[in-house]
Amino acid sequence: MNKKLLYSFAAILLLALTACSHKETVQNPNKSPDSREISGTEKEAPKYLYPLTGTEATAPSEDRSVSVMINNFPAARPQSGLAEADIVYEVLAEGDITRFLAIYQSEKPKRIGPVRSARDYFINLAKGYGSFYVAHGYSPEAKKMLSSGYIDNINGIQYDGSLFKRSNDRRPPHNSYISYDNILKGAKLKHYNMDTPPSSLVFTNEPNQIEGQDAKSIMIHYSHDASFNAEYVYDEKTEKYKRYCDGQQTADLESKRPVLLDNLFVVVAEHKIIDSKGRRDINLTSGGKAYLFQKGKYREVEWENVDGRILPFENGVQLKFVPGKTWINIVPSFNIVGIDK
Repeated sequence: MNKKLLYSFAAILLLALTACSHKETVQNPNKSPDSREISGTEKEAPKYLYPLTGTEATAPSEDRSVSVMINNFPAARPQSGLAEADIVYEVLAEGDITRFLAIYQSEKPKRIGPVRSARDYFINLAKGYGSFYVAHGYSPEAKKMLSSGYIDNINGIQYDGSLFKRSNDRRPPHNSYISYDNILKGAKLKHYNMDTPPSSLVFTNEPNQIEGQDAKSIMIHYSHDASFNAEYVYDEKTEKYKRYCDGQQTADLESKRPVLLDNLFVVVAEHKIIDSKGRRDINLTSGGKAYLFQKGKYREVEWENVDGRILPFENGVQLKFVPGKTWINIVPSFNIVGIDK
């Protein structure tokens, strides 16, 4: 009887050891490949990002943003420096002619222009990014704002022929240009601080998860004259929008680099004519309806003014931009916006 018990105990012990051994040989190979697979596929997040594009930087971005008024009259095209801008606002000035506020931070083009005169609503938009503001000329209201010290600035009225250079191949007022080096010289001359970067916009980490209706092209009819209208066409290969005006793709005069955008934000705001010259008052504080175009898709959303910045919201929640360049078109009504799906 004792021998039988001993043999039974030995058999049970042998089975237990065999089971443990088998368990280890099954589980260990599975553990190791999993660990190798995770470490091999994980992407390390960029250490530094540019605040207005969300794209990777090689070092902390410490430069102040610079906002420049750029002419969009047909005689001023093609312009210089638009493709390098992080953000561009396109807004009506007088008549059916739009003007650009180009905001630079991640790139510094050698030449920018033609530089045009200031309007009060452009000054407020530049202020929202803590920008150093550059213009050539001003409306009466804008002159008061600039003279009061509301925003750090230089103006071609005071520096025509020195910091601002006239091009011989175009007629005034479509021939005033400034280099980025001269912008920095002007800031130094007036003792302005240029090493405070703007606070960052909010960007998505999942740009390929954008939802919405298809939007292959967008036409904004600022005028009955086609030469003043803007068109944006989505390129599926680059996943960016190209810009056209009067049938011509918007590209840099010198480098031929095209304007390519990742975010197009079309905002409806109240416009009022305020004087005999057709100058406008544009309500950029109350918020309202907007279209947000990203990755060939669009959504009808809302816009809000947050500390001087026009930003997209949906159901009270701020939406994120796709990393890259952003253009913001301000329009008086959705009636002038056409979307080809």
